[in-house]
Amino acid sequence: MSEQRTVVTHRDVAARLVPAGTPITIHKNTFVNIRQALGGTWTVTINGNMARIDGTDGDAIGMQPLSLDFAPGEADGSVRRSDIDKVLATIFDPEIPVNIVDLGLVYGCDVIERDGANVVQLKMTLTAPTCGMGPVLISDVEYRLALVPNVHKVEVELVFDPPWSRDMMSDEAQLELGLF
Repeated sequence: MSEQRTVVTHRDVAARLVPAGTPITIHKNTFVNIRQALGGTWTVTINGNMARIDGTDGDAIGMQPLSLDFAPGEADGSVRRSDIDKVLATIFDPEIPVNIVDLGLVYGCDVIERDGANVVQLKMTLTAPTCGMGPVLISDVEYRLALVPNVHKVEVELVFDPPWSRDMMSDEAQLELGLF
């Protein structure tokens, strides 16, 4: 979406302040200015602050929400890796229209059991160590992975070794960005 426009929220909606990633609630009947729609999220301005609304909450601002449909959770309470992979492929870098998996930002992902809870532990990096959108991207990952059936907690570890390079991108991502 390239045009900016003002909308009124249809319901209370969770959002995260940019660039800190601090959770906020935007209340029903609040005017927000949509500044950007990229990678399944909307960046809005509200009361002089920028905030990101997740794609799964698009209906709150009159947009088509992202639908993350999962089969019922496993009866044994386990987490399906295919659900994690599905979700990770829906999370886009805030400034680059490529998902974090194809961008090569995900270095590893495990599910461990701790005190009877399933904990997703994700190691990831950023395209640059000084990326100001890092906290927002991490909060996007935490928010979306928490939607996976039987996930009780998400822990994201930001690592910079090895440093990210465009060689880590999938061929599809490089093609999408015109790097071939």
